[in-house]
Amino acid sequence: MSKTKGQSSNMTTKKKHPAFWVPSLYFSEGLPFVATSVVSVLMYKSLGLTDSEIAFFTTLVMWPWTLKPLWGPLLEMFKTKKHFVVATQFIGGVAFGVLALTLPLEGFLQYSLIMFVIIAFNSATHDIAADGVYINTLTPKEQAKYVGWQGAFYNIAKVFSQGALVYIAGRLELSLGIVEAWMIVMGIFGLILLLMGLYHWKVLPTGGSSTNVKNAGEAFQTFGKVIKSFFAKKHIYWGLAFIILFRTAEGQLTKIVPLFMRAARADGGLGLLTADIGIAYGIFGAAAFVIGSIAGGYFVAKRGLKKSIFLLAIIFNVPDLVYTYLAFTVPENFSMVCTAIVIEWFGYGFGFVGVILFMMQQIAPGPYKMAHYAFATAIMNLGFMLPSMISGFVSDFLGYQKFFVWVLIATIPSFLAAWLVPFKEVSFDE
Repeated sequence: MSKTKGQSSNMTTKKKHPAFWVPSLYFSEGLPFVATSVVSVLMYKSLGLTDSEIAFFTTLVMWPWTLKPLWGPLLEMFKTKKHFVVATQFIGGVAFGVLALTLPLEGFLQYSLIMFVIIAFNSATHDIAADGVYINTLTPKEQAKYVGWQGAFYNIAKVFSQGALVYIAGRLELSLGIVEAWMIVMGIFGLILLLMGLYHWKVLPTGGSSTNVKNAGEAFQTFGKVIKSFFAKKHIYWGLAFIILFRTAEGQLTKIVPLFMRAARADGGLGLLTADIGIAYGIFGAAAFVIGSIAGGYFVAKRGLKKSIFLLAIIFNVPDLVYTYLAFTVPENFSMVCTAIVIEWFGYGFGFVGVILFMMQQIAPGPYKMAHYAFATAIMNLGFMLPSMISGFVSDFLGYQKFFVWVLIATIPSFLAAWLVPFKEVSFDE
């Protein structure tokens, strides 16, 4: 009887077309991550913190995304993966509301950072469950087909946050005041997550039942098996080197670019208003990234990951040249800035599918697919986070021009890793 019920549940899951839930799921996954790692940078800049403080603190609160495999096995004890996705979206919505209320307080920095830590832990838990739904529901062929959509909507969340919401914050800063503006924007983050929770409650596949683990002791016993089998995979250390090095340059760039755009021209920056940055990212960056992500997904699905990986690394990293150009020329023409963002974000969208598919198809497969993918994404985030944490100090020491030259040099290890990494091609007929 239970077998029939399970088969019926699987059939129901298969009938849910990925187009109804993949875009919204990864938009929801990207939103709190971007709010914590990038939008907070602009918020704290407006609130008067220094570049070094901003880069350090906004990276420090991101540790949960690297530590998430430590509590991943506990998710196997209860309910389904869908249950955790929906629950964390509701919790995240409330947490952003509380964060908004901390901003007018005298100790706003301490309280807001505490809330960002809570949001980060909650969001990291959401990511484990969301990726579990994706990996367990879709075949390898479907994973390749929709990875472009996955990456596109994850990063549409990034562009929406850095674009539309930052633009709103910039306009409200002028009319209502800085604190009030960012209270409203953080409240909007929370409202969107609450709406996503309601939507996914209705349409999201279960992603498989979490019934194999009965108690905490068994969960951590399973955790030991997960770790052992993870590091026993063939070529695993080459694979880890690849996913760490692939985003090292990007990790340094991400924190400093918005600060460079906001900085006064006398200090080597572009002197843009918060609203200007919102327009540049929200309109031009958004379109370029969506096109790049979808094109990259279909490109890899047709050509194969092994044949594509080095080209993807080039397309992902080479557009960093545009910021070196902007730093040395400091153009006053806003269209020039937007053109540079289009070039960089198209390349970012196109190339990013490479590291996502590599983790899905080369590292995750096996009996602990969800947990191994969580390990891989955590290690990838570590390769992103550590350079981000020190990027403010490096930028302050070198200045914007030399910093962006340094970022170009820092892309070299990613090219070497993509060129040398060994892996087997995955059959899309599995």
